[in-house]
Amino acid sequence: MHCQTLILGAGAAGMMAAAHAGPGVLVLDHAKKPGEKIRISGGGRCNFTNLYCDPNAFLSGNPHFVKSALARYTQWDFIDLVGRHGIAWHEKTLGQLFCDGKSTQIVDMLLKEMEKSGAQLWLETTVRQVRHSDGRFVTRVEKAGEPLEITSKNLILATGGKSIPKMGASGLAYEIAAQFGHALTETRPALVPLTFGDRFAGISGVSAKSLVSNDKASFPEALLFTHRGLSGPAILQISSYWREGEEIVVNLLPDLDLSRHFREMRRSQGRRAVSAELSAHLPTRLVAHLGQELDFKGNIADLSDARIAALSEGLTSWRLKPTGSEGYRTAEVTLGGVCTSGLDSKSLMSNHLPGLYVIGEAVDVTGWLGGYNFQWAWSSGVAAARHIVETA
Repeated sequence: MHCQTLILGAGAAGMMAAAHAGPGVLVLDHAKKPGEKIRISGGGRCNFTNLYCDPNAFLSGNPHFVKSALARYTQWDFIDLVGRHGIAWHEKTLGQLFCDGKSTQIVDMLLKEMEKSGAQLWLETTVRQVRHSDGRFVTRVEKAGEPLEITSKNLILATGGKSIPKMGASGLAYEIAAQFGHALTETRPALVPLTFGDRFAGISGVSAKSLVSNDKASFPEALLFTHRGLSGPAILQISSYWREGEEIVVNLLPDLDLSRHFREMRRSQGRRAVSAELSAHLPTRLVAHLGQELDFKGNIADLSDARIAALSEGLTSWRLKPTGSEGYRTAEVTLGGVCTSGLDSKSLMSNHLPGLYVIGEAVDVTGWLGGYNFQWAWSSGVAAARHIVETA
């Protein structure tokens, strides 16, 4: 069979592209249902974009690559689409927008947009081979146990990255892109919890406001202690900038000048226990755990300037070296991917093979936590689709 545009991947980027790419669109996916990452995102409510979406919130080998697509289809455009479908939403924190109801509302919205445009969707379909011949892409697939061959003028790679393999994530887009001469940048898990063995098993479930940093970035958000290590928004964010063997620095009291506070307390409330005062600012279980590493014994009046400085250093510049990360199993996204140098930033089309497009997570573009990666999916999908319509 023949179609104008074949899209591999019925995730956020693939469905968005299908809704805008004009007539003759066929979308393939190996899964039983479309948009599985959308469904599980945001605790089942889908953090579908961010009010403050900005190119500076994305990591890429080329930090300027995202600018064109994000400018041409913005967060406001997607918010307008959500509104037209009557989907209620709310802002949680830091510009993060979530559905009031279930995340499946976003999937249903995209399916309706695809239906309106006439796009077909084949699920439980496995891609066996892709080649390019006589100006056409030839894709061999298997559907319901039957081999089929599909020719298309355009081919959009929207199969995502390697994160969450239990949902079927794979490196298919990378393999096909490399087959057609595209360079790949190193891939690794991103927005992922960091592991520390059983170091924090005793305080698993405790969370605290924090400022987590390394020499590349800094994030003032909550962290969560787990049986395996550290998680929470601040840790997920810094994980995208962290490499194995490196340290992270945790400030557990980002809103308090602890040295000054203790010196003032020493004059006015010297009889107060050090541990009691710290428990007024930090979870009690965390204070008890940290007391095994730092000396919290005695009253504030007993604290010398040197000991105050040591306590402040230990609590506001806590240097930790993760043993690793939880890997693709729990990573929200994949860092790296198809190198942007081989793609046109306006259209997401291959610079050397007309008709081949790479969009979404498959590209070497990774956003911060908080709706940025979904916005890249919407924007890159629309960019590719519009180019296909313009050049038809």
